[in-house]
This record gives sequence, C-alpha cells and structure tokens, in this order.
Amino acid sequence: MRILVLNGPNLNLLGRREPDVYGNVSLKGLAAELMLVAPEGVELTFKQSNHEGELIDALHDAYDFEGVILNAGAYTHTSIAIRDAISAIAAPVVEVHISNVHAREVFRHESKLAGVCLGVITGFGLTSYTLALHALIEHWRNRHD
Repeated sequence: MRILVLNGPNLNLLGRREPDVYGNVSLKGLAAELMLVAPEGVELTFKQSNHEGELIDALHDAYDFEGVILNAGAYTHTSIAIRDAISAIAAPVVEVHISNVHAREVFRHESKLAGVCLGVITGFGLTSYTLALHALIEHWRNRHD
C-alpha cells in the first residue's frame, strides 16, 4: 500500500514557525515519526511545496497511490484548483491540520477541500497525520476484504 503525504505552504517551517500553534517537530521529524508508526507493507512518500501548482501536480501524480494525506495549509481555505485536483483522482484523500482550525480565525473555518475528501482530521497536532494514516489503511482494508 502506497500513501502520499503531501504538505502545502509554510509547512517546511515546522519546528520553527509558531511553535505554540504547530509544535517544535520539523517536517523531517514528522516524516520519521510517521515511518515508525506505518505498518509493514505501507510505503510512505513525502512531498512539500509552497506552490499551488506543484501541489496540484503531486495530486495528479497520485494515481499509483492508495491514499493521500493532505495538509494544504492556507490553500485549504482558498483553492478551488486543489479541490478539482482531488476530485479528479481515484486515490482517497484525508485532509489534515495540526491546529484546530475551527478555534482560530474565522477565515480558517471553511475548507474548500473537505467536501471532496474522505475525511478531515484537525487539531491533534502531528498526531493528526497518524490518525489519517490509520484511517486510510482501514478504508483500504474495508474496500479490499
């Protein structure tokens, strides 16, 4: 089983950017933690971009994946193009957020992506990614049993 972990703008600054909101673990540290919890037979691929078009290209290239964990950052609240890219691919996508976006500024309360995602996990810190990983694995197993 192959899962793409796709991170959007400013997530390359994890560990340095607003540690009171996003914690002090870097993006590399997050990748290492996810690799530790991934069950045998699950292959994770990690990508990050600050550019909307590169995120869209990564989603288009996700045809070989059984699932996508996507933290689109601020594009979550603005990008119809990323929404359309999610709709265009077969791989299920779980939207994740480190912080509880509903407890933050009002403009962060609406996701343009949630309606075309398998689910949304928000507010559990980096554990949001682990929860998304388990959700995708369980979803895949349920479809292939």
